[in-house]
Amino acid sequence: MESILEGARERPGGDERIDVDPRSLPAALERAEADGRVPVIAEVKPTSPTAEGTREADPVDLAEAMVDGGAAAISVLTEPSHFGGTPDALRRVREAVDVPVLRKDFLLREAHLDVVEADLVLVIARFVDDLEGLVSAARERGFQPLVEVHDRGELEAALEAGAEIIGVNNRDLARLEVDLATFESVAPHVPEDVTLIAESGISSPADVRRMRAAGADALLVGSAIMDHGADDEVDVAANTRRLTTVERRPETETETQTTHDESENA
Repeated sequence: MESILEGARERPGGDERIDVDPRSLPAALERAEADGRVPVIAEVKPTSPTAEGTREADPVDLAEAMVDGGAAAISVLTEPSHFGGTPDALRRVREAVDVPVLRKDFLLREAHLDVVEADLVLVIARFVDDLEGLVSAARERGFQPLVEVHDRGELEAALEAGAEIIGVNNRDLARLEVDLATFESVAPHVPEDVTLIAESGISSPADVRRMRAAGADALLVGSAIMDHGADDEVDVAANTRRLTTVERRPETETETQTTHDESENA
């Protein structure tokens, strides 16, 4: 993780301030719910430090397949060294789809916002020195900031910074370990008027039901849709549809235990 952050510190920002007319994420999530779909933010992620391989398919083709599969929004990695992303890939994806597009990167200072237009930008609370300042700077440009947290302390910092969209990352970025109980421990403390997103580790319909039962308004899913261990012929639309068409139902005590077991073994 330190090498990723070091690379982010060294990367320059944009030359001119960006002004964005964003597509609303909350509205997109509401449309998905109204259509009977689970609101999923599907992620175009060529590779990652935890992936088993690299997907060489065109990012636009992948994003369009995800939307065909019911994705309410698209996330695009723009970090180049460890995730294989580029700002140009995001630009092309946003031109091709009509849903909100999230720029996922390690944004550390205001100038990093001025690289490429997106509807949302990821702001990771753990890594930003002036969280309130960066959230405000993003809003001033028209971005919807998605503030990512991992525990109660980071949640409080995000709320104090005025975050209205919060993602709880089930992956501990220090150890890269995933535990869906992370979301379950943080979610009860998130105000109802905040849009709440569960991130990482969601790979099965059981995981979807578990996160939705814990209060997730949407799910951010990357690897389970991209399927980095497969070849480029994998059906990304089908992978997306598998997670957007899960029916929410009350869990019995037995089902809850099964769900936990399935998640741990995924």
